Amino acid sequence: MTQPAIMVQGLRYSYGDLEAVKGISFDVQPGEILGFLGPNGAGKSTTIKMLTGQITPKGGSAQVLGIDVASDNPNLQAQIGVCFEEKNLYLNMSAKENLDFYASLFGIKNPETMEILRRVGLAERAKDRVSTFSKGMRQRMMISRSFINKPKVLFLDEPTDGLDPVTSAQIRQTIKEEAERGAAVLLTTHDMFEADELSDRIAFINQGEIVALDTAENLKLKYGKRSVKIRLRDGESVREEHIGIDDPDASARMAELAASPNLLTIHTEEATLENIFIELTGRGLE
Repeated sequence: MTQPAIMVQGLRYSYGDLEAVKGISFDVQPGEILGFLGPNGAGKSTTIKMLTGQITPKGGSAQVLGIDVASDNPNLQAQIGVCFEEKNLYLNMSAKENLDFYASLFGIKNPETMEILRRVGLAERAKDRVSTFSKGMRQRMMISRSFINKPKVLFLDEPTDGLDPVTSAQIRQTIKEEAERGAAVLLTTHDMFEADELSDRIAFINQGEIVALDTAENLKLKYGKRSVKIRLRDGESVREEHIGIDDPDASARMAELAASPNLLTIHTEEATLENIFIELTGRGLE
């Protein structure tokens, strides 16, 4: 069996008396995208900071590529890519100069700078100073920088925050491409659509604890109620009827409504990740 790229056992961290991460355990395989889905303050960013060596765990253990994250091992840092919410770009350098300089820190002599900028939609602005970039463009720069060393593990903290829908879709595609290349991806987000679209598995994290961990499909099957929404014309208005698929008379009722001349649409409904998160925690993702 393939060795997990990320292995976490009982990981803990506290800020003074506030326990931000409360003994969580999970793993991420090479080529897998694990979505950490939870509201702000749930412990997502703190977890990434521990796994990338920015802060030292207060308990438990974690290994990335078989290396203890508390060891401050340069061999580990050379094999990971990181994109944080905080922007720490060189504003007086151009986009290309930023990436070339960052590549030099890894000892990369011929970085594929222009190709990486193309992937995030910034190739035409390669020679422009980053100080002239919008918030969304700077976020794309942060993402492009995390790809520069072709990392074996990617840590992405809210990677599409501040981006428009078209650019967000483009960035999600690049993340999928990195996973297809073989990188393990740990993605933190409070965006249920992003988590659903990208993740092979999803971990719901709330108040420092993982409350569920499975594929999106399994979570929906386990916690959701399967139903069908039928819309019918009712005089000059439209009425809706919701039928539970598991109800004993569901088939007969659906057949009856499907044969109605007033039928407009029939749609299956399933629980959203937001619905499931609220059911498990009593709170929303925002």
